[in-house]
Amino acid sequence: MEKQRILISGGSQGIGAALVGLARRHGHDVVFTGRHDGSVAEVAKKTGAHGLTADHVVAGVNERVVDACRGEMGGVDVLVNNAATWYDAAIGGLDVGRMRELFEVNVFGMVDLTNRIVPLMRGQESGDIVNISSTSGTKGRKLGTAYAASKWAVRGISQCWQAELRPYGIRVISVCPSEVQTRWGGQEGRNNPNKLYAIDIAETVVAALAMPRRALWPELSVFATNPWKED
Repeated sequence: MEKQRILISGGSQGIGAALVGLARRHGHDVVFTGRHDGSVAEVAKKTGAHGLTADHVVAGVNERVVDACRGEMGGVDVLVNNAATWYDAAIGGLDVGRMRELFEVNVFGMVDLTNRIVPLMRGQESGDIVNISSTSGTKGRKLGTAYAASKWAVRGISQCWQAELRPYGIRVISVCPSEVQTRWGGQEGRNNPNKLYAIDIAETVVAALAMPRRALWPELSVFATNPWKED
């Protein structure tokens, strides 16, 4: 894959940070965002990527992110929508306000950022948009009303964008990881070597992007070989 200009949201930890590091090792220019100054600075120092502290649901932030991409890289060839949050609750006790906040991050923030990037890609008649969904967006599960619904939405939105953007040479790829060993949901110490690591999803994204431009991998799910079991 030729050198690309890549924007990764939620790139200061987990899957996003793994992808920032992998993309830099492959020689790509990378701008990434995160919500915490310390973790953004740490990943930027480690990888040489340009980090921005950004909350994608705050008015005006996404436009500043796009301006930074123009300034640092001259544009965007690849957008990876990875920023997301998590909330599980049983119906009957679900906090609808928290569900709305989750949708602001997982869905509306993603849409707003992409809405600002797509004109750049259409202008150059080329680009890739990778939306990190989840296997929770492919099947229901208990406690998953809020999170699973948001990831179902990401998958549906991805399909709409595929239909709209393919004529402009823009590929839209939906990636659905199963459970990954990160600090997701505040869980620490999930160090079972048989299970998925963030780098596994980063490698998957890079493999999908490396497909010939005539080929589109519209959606792919990634599971651990063995069923998940907490240590």
